[in-house]
Amino acid sequence: MKQLLNTLFVTTQGAYLSKKGDTVVVNVEHKPVLRVPVHNIGSIICFGNVMCSPFLMGLCGKQNVTLSFLTENGRFLARVHGPVNGNVLLRKEQFRRSDDLNASARIAQTMVTAKIANSRIVLLRHLRDSCSIEGVNIIRNAVENMMEHLQTLQDECSLDTVRGVEGMAANAYFDCFDHLMTANKDAFVFATRSRRPPLDNVNALLSFVYTLLVRDVESALESAGLDPAVGFLHRDRPGRPSLALDVMEELRAYLADRFVLSLINRQQVRPSGFTRTESGAVMMDDQTRKALLVAWQKRKQEEIMHPFLKEKISLGLLPHAQAMLLARYLRGELEGYPPFLWR
Repeated sequence: MKQLLNTLFVTTQGAYLSKKGDTVVVNVEHKPVLRVPVHNIGSIICFGNVMCSPFLMGLCGKQNVTLSFLTENGRFLARVHGPVNGNVLLRKEQFRRSDDLNASARIAQTMVTAKIANSRIVLLRHLRDSCSIEGVNIIRNAVENMMEHLQTLQDECSLDTVRGVEGMAANAYFDCFDHLMTANKDAFVFATRSRRPPLDNVNALLSFVYTLLVRDVESALESAGLDPAVGFLHRDRPGRPSLALDVMEELRAYLADRFVLSLINRQQVRPSGFTRTESGAVMMDDQTRKALLVAWQKRKQEEIMHPFLKEKISLGLLPHAQAMLLARYLRGELEGYPPFLWR
């Protein structure tokens, strides 16, 4: 199992990253504020106005350390990495399956089934743990609705049918998402999912965490020798990591949504940490972003018993575990792809 290496998040505006030997140096106002050996880092993620020397880029490429650049709000801009590794036969099989709509539908059906099942458990856990009766009937109706969608997916489905079921289940889930938040209800209100740009505090948190998660999944897929851009549920589109979005679907509710709900309900994020721009977009301030990143890294260190591998792994390794299992399935070592199912 791949060791979970640290991710270096750089959020200080105007910071400059450079190389000194085999060490990453973070400079602020021409003064070094942090030195980290490159072999202790799995990836570097830079937010906003953060610059990097070409020599450090070369070192990161040589050491297989992914260097990503995002906007301050967490929207992906670019990624620098070294030579692509992996089995060419594995990627050719991935491309063949992606071009075959029936084969794509079978894989997508498995992933969407896991997504709906895991989302449903988020709702069931809330019904079990919450002492509030607000929205109980709405949440119960959503749980029943999602069970009906799971039953539909038990039969062989076309890719269009899988997409339709996924969309309806997502609508049912997000229709009651507002009732899952129990603290600072006036500030953390969720009406509907808004992406570009996020139009409220909750969507700002979701979009930011989804960006972090999809970057982790991309790195995991590349480590397993797969192409993150060639998916099964999400079809090919220039610049879109379709396979990373596919695998992320089954991890989204368990890793990202629960994390955001925990931040809000435990009041780890404050309403004052969000501002609305003239365009209507909602952005987090630097302090809130840093607190979120620290909590995200801590969350990834927690352990879980993987339902298929039957071994304890840290949550940060879940994308790597699923990428490995998908690669084994495509190579013919497994009869079916075992998605992550939260139990």
